[in-house]
Amino acid sequence: MKPKIIAIDLDGTTLNTESQLSPRTREVLVRATKAGHFVTIATGRPFRMSDQFYKALALTTPMVNFNGGLVHKPRQVWANEMEHSISREIAFELMAQKEQLGLTFVAAENRETFFIDDLSGFDQHFFFSGNASEKNLLANLKTDPTSLLVKTENELAESVSLRIKDQFDDAVDVRTWGGPQAILEIVPKGVHKALGLSVIADSLSLDRQDIIAFGDEHNDLEMLDYAGWGVAMANGTQQLKSIANDVTDKTNAEDGMVDYLEKYLGL
Repeated sequence: MKPKIIAIDLDGTTLNTESQLSPRTREVLVRATKAGHFVTIATGRPFRMSDQFYKALALTTPMVNFNGGLVHKPRQVWANEMEHSISREIAFELMAQKEQLGLTFVAAENRETFFIDDLSGFDQHFFFSGNASEKNLLANLKTDPTSLLVKTENELAESVSLRIKDQFDDAVDVRTWGGPQAILEIVPKGVHKALGLSVIADSLSLDRQDIIAFGDEHNDLEMLDYAGWGVAMANGTQQLKSIANDVTDKTNAEDGMVDYLEKYLGL
């Protein structure tokens, strides 16, 4: 079989409901790599919050972070690396409207660092980082970040997303992270996972028809539509299922992604 790019979202897709990589998922994906396929993580998460899975899967492939804002080969020099940025002024404006919008926090991120509007909103476990200090306050942001991250209540997520898009429509797109928390990722206009995936496919001299992509949320729409074979998770949104080529029989809690992949590739 011709090598495939296997593009995998993390939350709600590759990871289980505890946001962990199950032993079976790891085993099947490692087997896919050994069979000559290219397993590629494509996530809304920043690099520091996805690197542990990249390492656990022993990957050397390019990866997509920030919903397409960063495409890179971790710890490697790669000629095709691509990084986008968003105006820091939007971060300051969201911080000023925090209460009005119903936001729990506003954070600005790039490949290695983060800034948050209020240290009382800092969760060391959530941000996969050490203790934050005054230097991490959003007011200290001096350069344009790769993306902005805001958290709100689940019941407000859709309306907050629409309000942000209405206000900054010419500059940003708003994506979801997936998972149990209402995390919204604000990225530069026109940036999405499919854009990053196209860079990876070109670098490997493979066609989009050679891509099988898995996802569960709205931020996976372009990726599944772009891929030669787009697969929505059983636990995915109805919108995603409506554009997917197929839907897994099992959810992310049941290793649904690798169950499908194993059969599809004959691993």
